[in-house]
Parts: sequence; structure tokens; C-alpha cells
Amino acid sequence: MDYVKLVEVMRRLSIEAGAKIMEIYQADDFDVKVKSDDSPVTAADEAADALISAGLRAAFPDVMLVTEEQSATHETSGDTFLIVDPLDGTKEFIHRRGDFTVNIALVEGGVPTRGVVYAPAKGRMFYTDADGQSVEETGDLALDQVGPLTRMSVSQADNAALMVVASKSHRDQATDDYINKYAVKDMKSAGSSLKFCLVATGEADLYPRLGRTMEWDTAAGHAVLSGAGGSVVRFDDLTPLRYGKEGYANPFFIAYAPAVDLKDS
Repeated sequence: MDYVKLVEVMRRLSIEAGAKIMEIYQADDFDVKVKSDDSPVTAADEAADALISAGLRAAFPDVMLVTEEQSATHETSGDTFLIVDPLDGTKEFIHRRGDFTVNIALVEGGVPTRGVVYAPAKGRMFYTDADGQSVEETGDLALDQVGPLTRMSVSQADNAALMVVASKSHRDQATDDYINKYAVKDMKSAGSSLKFCLVATGEADLYPRLGRTMEWDTAAGHAVLSGAGGSVVRFDDLTPLRYGKEGYANPFFIAYAPAVDLKDS
């Protein structure tokens, strides 16, 4: 894989998709449909998916592509592929809360190795560079000019005063019970894959997810967190979260900075 080309393409497509999403987000109204799994989908999901899919297939025709909006046509085959969630946080989008993201990742050998997470409503862009190091880009986020880059690194967590981030839309008692096993200094709520990025920047130490997710929800954020020195493990046995699973469904998981003293489930 040409990682320099990959990062360039992922970055550009995420910005283009983000612009398309924001056009619809800023409109007076937009239609919301319900998919077969009862999850919502909007014109923004579909437009971003079409744009990103076309761009990735043109640039990397020999690499398998998995996207959320086309998941019904995918078969689980192989452990190396590109995976896309064109609009993660559709509920945040519908309620105009801004915590939604464009997510594009490369999985190699069952591990997300490169990825981009772009939050267009917040103007925050996180991605892995060609060497796999995670950076946050600031500035105008122009298509043809990369702005200032800040190297990302997880926190040196203080286990006596942890910063925890949890889902804004999917918080439940089981999650709270697990969080209560830790000495927590402060809690943040965030939507979509931004939670991985908050751990990657050191703004949070721990993100437990005791709820349904799919691989396209997590792969890009997982790659960004890994590139900042963090880890993602299964909740049940604390082994690394793997990709290319049957049906692309994830088990419960924990994303964290390695200095965190993880508690058993």
C-alpha cells in the first residue's frame, strides 16, 4: 500500500464529504429514513457515501471496500480492506448537535493501521500520517494545502483522577457501573468516533463502550488512537479488538491510554 497516497486521498475525500454533509446540515429541512435495522439514514449519509466510495475505488481499485451504506451487499472476506462510515453520529446530525464525523480507514491483517476522522461542524480533523503517527490538522482544512499539524499523544493518565468520555446517545446503567470502578476526576459526553479522538489527544483517558457498534463505526477512530499510542480491547477478555469479523459487528470494547489501570468487566 502506498501510504502517502492513501493519506492524501483519505484526507481529501473526508473534506469533500464534509462539505457535502454541511450543505444538507445547514438546510432548513432534510428527510430522515429508517433502515432495515431501525437506524436512521439521511441524504447526507448517502451523498457522502457515494462521494467517498467513488474516490476510493478510483484510487485503489484492487483493495476491498466496505461501507456502512452498502453493507447489505458486502461479504466478509479477508482481513485487509478499506472501511468507511460516511456519517457517524447520524442522530447527532439529525438533532443538529454537531458531534458527527466522516470516517475512512485501512484495515491490514485485522488491524486498523491508517485512518481519518473529520468533524466538519466542529472543524476538527484527525488522521494518521504515512508513517502511522496521528496528527490533528488545524487551519482552513483546504483541499490542496495541508495546514498546521500537531502530533497527537495519549495522556499519562493519573489513576487517582481519570478523565472519562462516554457516548452522548447510548449511555446506560451498565456503562455507569463500569465507570464507577475507577477514580474519576471528570466525565465528558461526546458523539460518534470523536470519543476515540479525545483519548488520542489526551483530553480523556478512558472510553468504555458497552453497546452495539459496527466496524465502520470504530475503525478510523481506532487507527487514530493507535497512532497516538492508545489501545482498544474487547470488554470481555481485554484482548485486542480485531476487524474483518463475520457481519462486521463489534463486541463491547474499551479504548484507553496505556497508563490506565484497566478493571475487569
